[in-house]
Amino acid sequence: MLHPVVQQVHPSRRLARRRARRFCGTPLLLRRQRASTRFTMCDNDSFDDMVAYRLRPELLSRRGFGSLSLSAGLASLLAIGCKSADLAPGPVPAPTAPSGAAIAPTANAANAVATTESEVSITTPDGACDAYFVHPATGTAPAVLMWPDILGLRPAFRQMGKRLAESGYAVLVVNPFYRTKKSPTSSPQAAFEDPATREALMALAHSLTPETEVTDAKAMTAWLDQQPSVDRSRKMGTTGYCMGGPLVLRTAATNPERIGAAATFHGGGLVTDKLDSPHLLIPKMKAHFLIAIAANDDAKQPDAKETLKAALAQASLPANVEVYEGTMHGWCPPDSHVYNRNAAEKAWGELLVLFKSALG
Repeated sequence: MLHPVVQQVHPSRRLARRRARRFCGTPLLLRRQRASTRFTMCDNDSFDDMVAYRLRPELLSRRGFGSLSLSAGLASLLAIGCKSADLAPGPVPAPTAPSGAAIAPTANAANAVATTESEVSITTPDGACDAYFVHPATGTAPAVLMWPDILGLRPAFRQMGKRLAESGYAVLVVNPFYRTKKSPTSSPQAAFEDPATREALMALAHSLTPETEVTDAKAMTAWLDQQPSVDRSRKMGTTGYCMGGPLVLRTAATNPERIGAAATFHGGGLVTDKLDSPHLLIPKMKAHFLIAIAANDDAKQPDAKETLKAALAQASLPANVEVYEGTMHGWCPPDSHVYNRNAAEKAWGELLVLFKSALG
């Protein structure tokens, strides 16, 4: 006989949840989807859990609740099963220079190369996509297409793109919501507890479909292959965070001859029960994979990792599918309030190993 599992909730968390409901109002809280429905990166009561996390008595006073902002509180989008994490000190802007100008490596980057960065516009069948392109200042390099999370193209992802370029890659970081608005698509000053803010972010995420993702995968990889700084004789990589995870899989399936390495970090919706689930595309792919899963995402969908492992093995694709213990969804971007420095650095190291082996 099967017995139900009773989740033990720490008293401080119960108090935080009650306070979250008192501030936000129960009718405004989105409810958690059942496992049989489509799993998304921003599933129903995630916002409530994020508020609860931020309202833990040891972190935040009642007065402090009103200062919650998108950059500090919403970047993770899934705050279930909260565990301690190294919190980010706040948004960290990327070094900037005039468009097309070379910029020196960051001071703490060992063996980093000088890079050239620019803001670019890429024509697609659906319009003009604004993006950030950064690459080594001299020579050619393997291309990498980076898909950001729901907060879109912003300083944190420019910083991450530049850091990757300093390791010898030509990196394109795109605004996935260009059909709706140019970046920035979220405001650091927007109130996290504001229902309109939540609705606006969810509307952006829901504006993307499997069809738009394929359109963009084709357009962005084609654009990269036209750039003089890209070494077209070497395979291309792609990486994505949160809602960028499914875009990574669709990119690898849409361009199997070009995409040699694919990495997702706390990717949402990689495995669903729908006919268009991204994992069903794995037989079309030829890439090496890194799939880094947040611990609380794994707790919510524990079978997903085994489904991914089985599909990748069946396709004979080299893959590392790993749950990062003690992490929460959103632990990688340095502006996330659930940023876990040690786990993020481990994930970054694994990404460089993947790209070195698969892209050269």
